[in-house]
Amino acid sequence: MITSAAVCDQVYGMKFSSLVERVKGSSADVWDSHYGAVAARSRGEDIIVLSVGDPDFDTPVGVMDAAYRAMRSGDTHYTSIKGHVEIRNCIAEKHEISSGQSVSAENIIVTSGGQNALFATTQCICDQGDEVIVLQPMYVTYEATIQAAGATLVPVVLDVESGFRLDVKRLSDAITPKTRAIYFATPSNPTGITLRQNELVAISELAIEHDLWVVADEVYCDFVFDNGFYHMASLPGMAERTVTINSLSKSYAMTGWRVGWAVGPQQLVDNMEKLALCMLYGLPGFIQQAGLHALQHCESDCLAMRDVYRQRRDRLVRAFDAIPGLKPIKPDAGMFLMVDVRDTGLTTAQFVQQLLQQVGVSVLDATAFGVGAAGFVRVSYTASDDLLDEALLRIGRFVESI
Repeated sequence: MITSAAVCDQVYGMKFSSLVERVKGSSADVWDSHYGAVAARSRGEDIIVLSVGDPDFDTPVGVMDAAYRAMRSGDTHYTSIKGHVEIRNCIAEKHEISSGQSVSAENIIVTSGGQNALFATTQCICDQGDEVIVLQPMYVTYEATIQAAGATLVPVVLDVESGFRLDVKRLSDAITPKTRAIYFATPSNPTGITLRQNELVAISELAIEHDLWVVADEVYCDFVFDNGFYHMASLPGMAERTVTINSLSKSYAMTGWRVGWAVGPQQLVDNMEKLALCMLYGLPGFIQQAGLHALQHCESDCLAMRDVYRQRRDRLVRAFDAIPGLKPIKPDAGMFLMVDVRDTGLTTAQFVQQLLQQVGVSVLDATAFGVGAAGFVRVSYTASDDLLDEALLRIGRFVESI
C-alpha cells in the first residue's frame, strides 16, 4: 500500500522539462513587493498601489453591451483560429491608415492579448541557439518569452544619460551570425520613450543588411503625448520582415478582455495560426465582438484617457521635481514615470521596500527592466487624481524622513 506521503514523494520527484527553467526569467523577484502590496490592500490595509499598469478607467459601456449582445445571439462557439474576419479587417484598415503599410485580414491574427502575440511570434521566428537583440530597458516578460523558444536574449542598453536614446553603434556591434531578430517596444515600457524616425531608419538598415526579423511592440502607441509616433513596418523594405504587436488592453481599458493581435507577412501569420490551433484555438467570439465595437466606436474614449494620462504625467513630473533626492524622466507616452532615486542613498530595493512599509505606497523596482534602469523606480499613474495626490504627499514625507 502506498501512503499519501509516498505519493507526494513520487510526485515531487518527477522531472520537468527544461522549458520550466527557461520561462522563469531573472527578474521575477522584483514583483514580490507588488504582490505583497496587493494582498495587503485586499486585507483592508491603507495601501496605494502604483506598481502595475492596469487602467483605473472602466471598460466603455458600449464594449460591454456588445459582448452581451454577442453572447445572447449565440456567438459562444468555436471561432476562426485567426479571429473573426470582421475584426481582422478593421484592424487591417486602422493599421494601414496609421502606418501606411498595405495589409489585409490575411496579415492579422487575433490573440489573447499582446503578450500572447509576442510569445507566438517568438515561437515562430526563433530557434534553439538563435540570438535576439532587445533594446533595454525592456518589459520584463521579454526574457522568458525569448528563452522559451530556446533563443538567447542579447541586451542593447539605452543609457539614461542619453535620455534612453538608441546607440546605433552599440546595436550594430551586438549583431552576430547567430542574430535572428531585433525586439523593441515603442513607446517603451518602462521609460515611456518613443523611437524617433531616424532611430527606426537605423534599425531598419541593419535589419535589411543582416536579414533580420524586427518585432515592434506598439501597445502604447495610442497614448503618445509628445514627439509624434512612427511605425517600423512603414519603412522601405520592412513590411516583409516586421511583426507589429498591439492590443486593446491599455488604450481601451480592456486589460482583462485579452484582445491583442500581430500584424505580419501572411506566411508568418499562417504559421502562427498553426501554433494557435494547439495553444489557444481561437479567441471567444463575443470577446472579439466587444473588441470590434471598441475599434469602431470608442475612439473618443481612448482620446479622453490619453488626455487624462498626459495631465497626470505633467503633474507627477512637477511633483517629483520638487522632492529633493528624486529625479523624474519625462516620458513621451504611456502610463509610467521613471524616477531616479539614487540620490536618496538607498538602493532601489530598499527604497521600494521601505516606501511600502513606512507610508503604504507601492512602486516597482525598475531593475527588473534591465541594467539601464538600475537606480530607478517605475511609478504608474493609473490611479485617480486623489490617490495620486495622497501618494505624492506620502512619498514626500518618506524621502524627507530619510
